[in-house]
Amino acid sequence: MFYFDFACWGRMLRYAWNESDPGRKRKLFSLLLLRVPLIASINALSFALDPIIFPGLRKTEIREPVFVIGHGRSGTTHLHDLLYRDAERFSCFMMYELFWPALIPKKLIRLFARLDEERLGGFFERRAKARSDARYSKTEDAHHQAANYPEEDDGILTYSCSSGSWSLRIPDLSVVGVHYIDEWPDRKRRRMMHFYRECIRRQLFLNGPDLVHLSKNPTFTGRIESLIEFFPDARFIIPYRNPLETIPSLLKLMQGFWQIRGVTEERIQNGFRLISEQSLHSYSYPDEVLARHPEQTVTEIDYRDLIAHPKEAIQRVYADLGYEMSPEFEAILDEAEAKTGTHETKHSYSLEEFGLDEAEIREELAPLFERFDWPSKGFFEGPAFEPTPTKGITTS
Repeated sequence: MFYFDFACWGRMLRYAWNESDPGRKRKLFSLLLLRVPLIASINALSFALDPIIFPGLRKTEIREPVFVIGHGRSGTTHLHDLLYRDAERFSCFMMYELFWPALIPKKLIRLFARLDEERLGGFFERRAKARSDARYSKTEDAHHQAANYPEEDDGILTYSCSSGSWSLRIPDLSVVGVHYIDEWPDRKRRRMMHFYRECIRRQLFLNGPDLVHLSKNPTFTGRIESLIEFFPDARFIIPYRNPLETIPSLLKLMQGFWQIRGVTEERIQNGFRLISEQSLHSYSYPDEVLARHPEQTVTEIDYRDLIAHPKEAIQRVYADLGYEMSPEFEAILDEAEAKTGTHETKHSYSLEEFGLDEAEIREELAPLFERFDWPSKGFFEGPAFEPTPTKGITTS
């Protein structure tokens, strides 16, 4: 069944009611009272009909899914961008697919895309791309986004009101926080995770049941125990980057999203505090959980190695996971290696800008600082990454 978090929906409505800015209040109420119920209802009905219309769905198995987790801004996106281009091996969600977790709407969208390409020369695809480019242009330098580009699985829960993406509109994580899933009441946690597993099953049915699901989610660091419970054969790839860089970088990114949406400075500062606390947990918790599960396949990547030598880093990942690398994918990695260091960014940030104390972070995460020998960082700029070409919407 389709999962919907009525409690979080109610908290967001109360938050919207107390919003002081009339314009933001209208937008939030329009979204929560009109768009969310409409799309959630369509998704719920479609989700229920999927097994009836597509009986083969029940036989689709999820085998050894790969989860790229780690603190935000630690290279998870870059790593995911490289891996998903091994198209003969991996399946993942494109951004537009995250809003329609059921099979029926995805099938209809792909049918329309094929007819648009064949009959109209891609007229609607061009318009959709232009709209997507305009929408995400303000944050392009820090995080590449596009409708037909891979995104975080967490987005599949957007219209279930259980996605971290709601924090882009509502900076109060006590209202929309979905990081600490492993601490949720068991019944609620299991319902949500069962729904997520069924979303992956539908995506594999759509893309190819022999493929491996590839997921990239910084927020999943707080639900790693649940991932192991629901996907016992899961494999984890964890990139590690100096938290003296990642924490202010994430805060800078969120600041940009919130300012674009007109969030007040007081609420932004409260959001900074909650994200900073969550960030420390994102570093320490996976280590704690995986120490209890030595049977899991886990491979770690030093962010510095990923940036300096992406091909070598991916080769190590494939060796750890027992994958053979095709000549086609190796050529893609050669191209990525050649582009290393060619993209400049204006995304700059510092610890002082957000009132962060280096000594406190070092003390809290001392074992990781010792393991990776991270240096001090008072100010950091870049690097960002050359966006990889998109696959586009598959029309098969």
